[in-house]
Amino acid sequence: MESKRQQKYNKLIQKEIGEIFQKEAKHLLGNSFVTVSRVMVSPDLGLARIYLSFLLEKDKPVFDKINDKKSELRKHLGNRIGKSVRIIPEIALFIDDSASYAQHMDKVISDLEIPEAPEQDED
Repeated sequence: MESKRQQKYNKLIQKEIGEIFQKEAKHLLGNSFVTVSRVMVSPDLGLARIYLSFLLEKDKPVFDKINDKKSELRKHLGNRIGKSVRIIPEIALFIDDSASYAQHMDKVISDLEIPEAPEQDED
């Protein structure tokens, strides 16, 4: 279970990374639309796991480009939150595939052929 401090950092980093993608890192994204879906900070606040989901583009090349420039991303993050936090966490980026997994599960469930239950007489 995460502490309140971790949850506060999670929200702060998610908000700031989202704004960095909107304003300062457009050259990394091209036409794709990136959403910071989740951030999880380690208990010592030294590592932030950032989960990204992508729209309008195949996600792997854009993700690789962003992952190569994560030190630049950390620098922008430090410029934004450096006054309010003691440690700027290291960044680990991951592709959030929960939307594609949900779409796959929806397809599997809709393809199921469930026979109707026989009607029973109630007395």
